Amino acid sequence: QAQLVESGGGLVQAGGSLRLSCVYSGGAFGFAGMGWFRQAPGKERELVAAISGIGASKRYADSVDTRFTISRDNGKNTVYLQMNSLKPEDTAVYYCARARAVTVVTSRDAYDIWGQGTQVTVSS
Repeated sequence: QAQLVESGGGLVQAGGSLRLSCVYSGGAFGFAGMGWFRQAPGKERELVAAISGIGASKRYADSVDTRFTISRDNGKNTVYLQMNSLKPEDTAVYYCARARAVTVVTSRDAYDIWGQGTQVTVSS
């Protein structure tokens, strides 16, 4: 019933920008913290950005801070990840997920619903 659907991935040149969208339905997502994760081949899945239930608090991975911005519009049931100044090392499958709490959640194990992911490829 509850599901997340990511979109907006694609191929972009280094230095370019993409905006990922995550549309959620079938659950109380507006009260839950949300996060964006990414996983590259041979690498661990890592948190990119997290946001609290109403968007008042945000956290970013050190590797993306100042380049990425997480936001949400609960009226549109959507969480966004604006990615600027993209680098080849940003290449990965990006996943949207719902946390078990209303706060900012940084632990991967505290997320209970995941989307299927969207591929982001950054060329040199």
